[in-house]
Amino acid sequence: MTAPESSAAPLYRLEEAGLALLLEGLRRDGYRLVGPVVRDGAIRLQRIEGISDLPRGFVDEQAPGTYRLRSSGNGRLFACRPGPQSWKRHLFPPREPVVQLKRHGDSLEWRRPVVEDPPMAFIGVLPCDLAAIRIQDRVWMEGPFQETRYVARRRNTFIVAVNCLEPGQLCFCASMGTGPKAGQGFDVCLTELDGAFFLEVGSERGEAAVASLPLREASEEERRRLQESLKQARLRMGRTLETRGLGGTLFGNIEHPRWEEVAKRCLTCGNCTHVCPTCFCLNVRETGTLADGRQDRERFWDSCFSLDHSMIHGGYFRHTPKQRYRQWLTHKLGAWPSQFGTVGCTGCGRCIAWCPVGIDITEEATAIRKTSRGHVRMPQPRSAPVRAGDPLVPTPAQVKGVRQETPDTTTLWVEPTGPFHWKPGQFNMLSIPGVGDVPISISGQEGSGILHTIRAVGKVTRALTSLQPGALLGIRGPFGTSWPLRAVRGRIVTVVAGGIGLAPLRGAIRVMAAHPRHYPWVRLIYGARTPADLLYPEELELWRQLLHMEVEVTVDRATPDWTGNVGVVTKLLRAGRKVRPDGVYLVCGPEIMMMVVLEELRAAGVPEEHIYLSLERNMKCGAGFCGRCQKGPFFLCKDGPVFRYDRISFVFRHAGL
Repeated sequence: MTAPESSAAPLYRLEEAGLALLLEGLRRDGYRLVGPVVRDGAIRLQRIEGISDLPRGFVDEQAPGTYRLRSSGNGRLFACRPGPQSWKRHLFPPREPVVQLKRHGDSLEWRRPVVEDPPMAFIGVLPCDLAAIRIQDRVWMEGPFQETRYVARRRNTFIVAVNCLEPGQLCFCASMGTGPKAGQGFDVCLTELDGAFFLEVGSERGEAAVASLPLREASEEERRRLQESLKQARLRMGRTLETRGLGGTLFGNIEHPRWEEVAKRCLTCGNCTHVCPTCFCLNVRETGTLADGRQDRERFWDSCFSLDHSMIHGGYFRHTPKQRYRQWLTHKLGAWPSQFGTVGCTGCGRCIAWCPVGIDITEEATAIRKTSRGHVRMPQPRSAPVRAGDPLVPTPAQVKGVRQETPDTTTLWVEPTGPFHWKPGQFNMLSIPGVGDVPISISGQEGSGILHTIRAVGKVTRALTSLQPGALLGIRGPFGTSWPLRAVRGRIVTVVAGGIGLAPLRGAIRVMAAHPRHYPWVRLIYGARTPADLLYPEELELWRQLLHMEVEVTVDRATPDWTGNVGVVTKLLRAGRKVRPDGVYLVCGPEIMMMVVLEELRAAGVPEEHIYLSLERNMKCGAGFCGRCQKGPFFLCKDGPVFRYDRISFVFRHAGL
């Protein structure tokens, strides 16, 4: 991330009076100035009017679990290192509306609130924080989806960076390649040295902003002193971290005892995530009332240390401090490169200072590296075409039909507005005004109606299963990957489904049932808790009649009138020795069921690349923004929900990921 320090780059000397003119000019051009100020005993980033608001003469002292300011009398404006706030709060506010809903008679209209903030000028952005802004850009702007409100703010932000000549005890930006010299992304960069500022220009906007300032080209001696000061700053870092191969080491040591040791100290308070300049996890809630014809959905900062962040179907898949701390550190240092092409840490040291018990991210990562028990190959970042439209804005849809499948499961025929193209295995986010939205697999299509089979397990799913024909709802999607129907043509295909896991597979089964020439032998093994919990019984019978399909059904607990199989799906899977290593296996159901099936397949010699799984998480966005569906280096909403098993096996086998 660090820009090359070329002696040919223009460098100018600017006196303090010239800096005042720069800030005044930015204000005159309509920018709202945001910079560091002293407030409540800390450096905070808030609106300023000019130089007089900056923390002149203040320095900070930081250590594990410790932060304090003191007056040094040195007269410098930018002598403090990062405080508890980062610039992300101005680009990605802690709380803001995501979409607004208006009801017009019998119709619904969702729309994105317009960003009405004036353009901002960030004054005094340290190199580690400049790198953090670039990392956030990758999350919100440079993937297949764009977060439009972030994009609007970011494009209207002018950045005045400041090189760091006084790293602190907790700083390790040199290890992360993010400092002490500012890399790309600034409009103007300053270095405060010898009672003046040395200025570099990084953009056309920056050129225009400094065109009228009283600048003098720096002398060779001044250049030499600046370069030497940066060199010395690089040598005075209080921390170091070796990052080469770190992701593979962390994920290769998921069961390392060090995780349990740090968990004994961790309070799971989430301080580290809230002060971190790159963390982006969020949650969503409904606000307001439709009594006045308007309903808002807002998002707010969340943390992977919160239990709610890992809630699914009323339970938690990361219920221990060990699992939650491991999730944070492996994501920050290990998963981020696979997701965004960069490590998610900039070496600012905030998480160490603001941890109440002083847990040190560099110490924990280094301890695991030194006592490593293995290493895995991490997946490379995958590029995807930018998708048109805003992924967070639902479009209106109408319920055309309802079918009660089981006592707690219902299929809705939902007709979207306009054409809708999907692939078997993908999912939609279904929205109920005033209640919320949830991910629901697409279980088929009949006419223009898209089928969604929904089990009532929470507030939103109960509201969805209570809808009647004619009801209006919102739909976002389709999202995610699909079953590899083209790749498995001509192969022996075995489908293993448990419970409502048949719903995500139903679309694929329908395709294979309708095209025996492409899929000459298909075996379906389906299990449910009781006969009353079996989905699509009439369709199961129709598939059973097809010559190229074999359908076997089992239940955990039989009723007096049940004459079929009783037992788990693996009992049927191994029956008749039909598990063939050259076959292809499509599996979906509860994770514990899938783990048992995988053990059976591996024992029979089935290669991991012949197995496909569909995984589930409590998604809130569907676009990779909220962080809630993460499993190791994958976001299930973007990279899944359908995975080839060899690509995810190194994380699927471990609980709490």
